[in-house]
Amino acid sequence: MHPLERLLDLVALLLDARKPLTFDDIRRVMPAYQQTDAASAKRMFERDKDTLRDVGIPLEVGPTDVWEVEQGYRIPKDQYYLPEVPFTRDEVWALFVAAHTPGETGEAEQAFQKISSGTETNVLAAMAERTATPGVDSSGPYLGSIADALSRRRAVRFKYRSAQGKAGVREVDPFALAFRRGNWYLVGMDRARKDVRSFRLSRMLSEVRDMGRAAPPPEGFDASAKLEAGPWGLGRPAATARVAFSPKVAWWAVASTPGVRPIRTRRDRWFEAEVPASETDSFVSWVLSFGPDARLLSPKPIRDQVVSKLEALASDG
Repeated sequence: MHPLERLLDLVALLLDARKPLTFDDIRRVMPAYQQTDAASAKRMFERDKDTLRDVGIPLEVGPTDVWEVEQGYRIPKDQYYLPEVPFTRDEVWALFVAAHTPGETGEAEQAFQKISSGTETNVLAAMAERTATPGVDSSGPYLGSIADALSRRRAVRFKYRSAQGKAGVREVDPFALAFRRGNWYLVGMDRARKDVRSFRLSRMLSEVRDMGRAAPPPEGFDASAKLEAGPWGLGRPAATARVAFSPKVAWWAVASTPGVRPIRTRRDRWFEAEVPASETDSFVSWVLSFGPDARLLSPKPIRDQVVSKLEALASDG
């Protein structure tokens, strides 16, 4: 048996003991101390006791009977286990804001989830009481309403403006709230599209209406995976564009862009590739950031946006 396994077994036994156990009691229960040579077993036990005390485990010695003739060992549970750490709603909220402050990594968000998972305070309920987020963008007045719907597992209906500027009504089963790049996003099942979508709260155009009980998220659902970022902006790319890069930038443009599919190197040494895209300012700005070293070949709607942006820039100049 590995020494660590033996120590864990000893800790478990002494934690569960209702009264102090003598070495003979322990030896009868634990095969690790059942060598033929009792003296060797006793020495091993003494070393194990010292090890437990060295790492801070409160090994207590006490009499095994009212006459105090023989001593035994136990580990008091009230000294071994850490006390529960209660958080008020304001404290949970402060931790949540700190973990979601721009510049923080995903590790901070995961640490918050671990800390808050054992508390009675529901962070969504704490969020629902606030209309503004101290230190970060609250993305409009609807954060509290969405948080309340999430905490009560209620479906929501609201008017929404897409990244392309088109307004329409959305009915969503909320799965999660996520903070990315200075904005709050609702991630959930779009009932009309029958697909999981993300909605930036700052693009909501109406109050949130309750639409009854919401469907639960699928098992193993990861909201962060729905908020991947790339040249197309935040979320999932809605299109594929064909872009040609000059020899000067092709090597790093392709290597640094997620989802790129190489196509060919032309005779003029320009490199063509398919790039995940969207009809958004983010993607148009990404193409234009290469200056004369990138040319958008297709699709036509996005190409027209690039041309329009260039014409606007030329007229301003």
